[in-house]
Amino acid sequence: MGIEFLLTSLIVVIAPGPGAVYTLANGLGRGARIGIIAAFGCTLGILPHMIAAISGLAAILHASALAFEVLRYAGVAFLLYMAWGAWRERGTLAVGTSGAETGSAWRVIRSAILINLLNPKLSIFFLAFLPQFPAQPGQSALLHMLGQSAVFMAMTFAVFAIYGACAGAMRRHVLSRPAILAWMRKGFALAFLALGLRLAVAER
Repeated sequence: MGIEFLLTSLIVVIAPGPGAVYTLANGLGRGARIGIIAAFGCTLGILPHMIAAISGLAAILHASALAFEVLRYAGVAFLLYMAWGAWRERGTLAVGTSGAETGSAWRVIRSAILINLLNPKLSIFFLAFLPQFPAQPGQSALLHMLGQSAVFMAMTFAVFAIYGACAGAMRRHVLSRPAILAWMRKGFALAFLALGLRLAVAER
């Protein structure tokens, strides 16, 4: 696996997106542990897209306007729901005021999975991304793509876990400043709103 794949993957992973925003929001609002759990859920959420790209299902999604639109608007609706939750401080984005974070780890993982699962652009991205780094002569193309997928997911979890842990380390300072906390909540809400609108106008 070449350095080009690793560098390109790192650039893609560190770019801000719904998963990164969700991980940061949970880390800042509810601690490093929940932030890392959110990172794990976001990583799981890209697994179906990678499977779709490797198996060829992503090509069907790209070819079917109806399937793409249904999944896209489900994703838009969920991002708007997350924006509303952040604005109203409800659900998994509620800010905990003590060491015992509200809500279960499963709820955080479920929301994190849905954030990435309901984004059809990810399947199409992996469909175009993985073949750019073909297997070496004599190497199984399937095993090569599975290896690429495993590395990409490991990198995603590592980077997002760092986001969650760093955000959790800042949590105590944020909670002690109500004005910053209020602006933080509104900022995350607007970020989810902007991401939802961007997905709504995205082309296949």
